[in-house]
Amino acid sequence: MPMLIPRTVDSLFAEGLIPCKLLNVADLGCSTGPNTFTFMSSLIRSLEHKCRELKLDVPEIQFYLNDLPGNDFNTLFRRLSEFRKEYADLSCFFMGAPGSFHERLFPEKCLHLAYSLYSVHWLSRVPRLTSDEGQALNKGKIYISKTSPRGVKEAYLAQFQEDVRRFLRCRAEELRIGGRLMLIIDGRPWGGDPAARESCYTWELLAEAIVSLVSEGLVEEEKLDTLNVPYYIAAPEEVQLIVEQEGSFALEHLETITVERGSPLVEDEEKEDPWTRGRKLAKNIRIFTDSIIQHHFGFGEEIMNKLYDEKLALLIGKDMSKGPSKGTSIVLELRKN
Repeated sequence: MPMLIPRTVDSLFAEGLIPCKLLNVADLGCSTGPNTFTFMSSLIRSLEHKCRELKLDVPEIQFYLNDLPGNDFNTLFRRLSEFRKEYADLSCFFMGAPGSFHERLFPEKCLHLAYSLYSVHWLSRVPRLTSDEGQALNKGKIYISKTSPRGVKEAYLAQFQEDVRRFLRCRAEELRIGGRLMLIIDGRPWGGDPAARESCYTWELLAEAIVSLVSEGLVEEEKLDTLNVPYYIAAPEEVQLIVEQEGSFALEHLETITVERGSPLVEDEEKEDPWTRGRKLAKNIRIFTDSIIQHHFGFGEEIMNKLYDEKLALLIGKDMSKGPSKGTSIVLELRKN
């Protein structure tokens, strides 16, 4: 991502969208975490550098921060107060934009840049995964796996294609001609098997952790069989084909980045044993899966803690003890035609 942002800023100058008095930027799926602030900081620094190079004034920037209405916008805006202090010499404005990014969110042709970091892999709904008789097709799993019937994989891909096409159509109406759409999504390698363990790592281990609760009589097996997550881990060629077929955007840049799961954030953590890192990764996974699991099973806090802090952490630690686990991120820059 660090190299993508300066290149995207350069492209906005090349398109003549900058210089301008006001630069409109939307973050789609902002949540409350650090990704939003990391991107805004990188964008501001790149914009300042380019304007200094060209001896231009830095434009005012309006950031629209979007997520579903249930997002904790209060926490997000409390954190923004510190962010404002860091860039007090610039005219930066922030506005919450609650709503689904699978629908229109902004007026026609008002945005110069829209970006989404690790959000577009979330589906608008779970695909239909039952037989004509109403039987669950994906028993014992919560996502695509080696044991999933072919129809499960096809249903997930079809839902992803539908959702991304709708996402692109909405953004095409909101972006100015030449505007940029930047996406970073959870993915798999070129030609990667959607059922390979590295392609569905989080969901495979979480399903195994829930199965262990089933074996202890804490969860009914039928409840597990009816849980499937609204998430799709795409291959780059699948994303590229959707962009080309939808037609509103030109693909300016596409790359995949290999990332090590549970990698240490600071140098002092490099000597941590896999079990400690497993517990930390389990906590991170809980952040974005907790509400899905709790809503479906109705677990109390005690069982939720047992699931994540004991079962899932142990499974991840055991896996990490065999060697590093790697995932893939897909990075795209699209130009509005």
